[in-house]
Amino acid sequence: MKNRLKELRGEHGWSQQALADRLDVSRQTVNALETGKYDPSLPLAFKIARLFGRPIETIFDDEVEG
Repeated sequence: MKNRLKELRGEHGWSQQALADRLDVSRQTVNALETGKYDPSLPLAFKIARLFGRPIETIFDDEVEG
């Protein structure tokens, strides 16, 4: 699943660790989310959306290319 997490994190000037602390997850989880190696649980996706003040669908894109 594609996402804009790295872009949004950059807009706020947060490191991966700073974002991880705000989400109560590990820095490795943030890295895996940003690189597309891990899709967030629904509760985590909602938490991310609330943190950035955006609808989930503007952060995460579930469209399959092809």
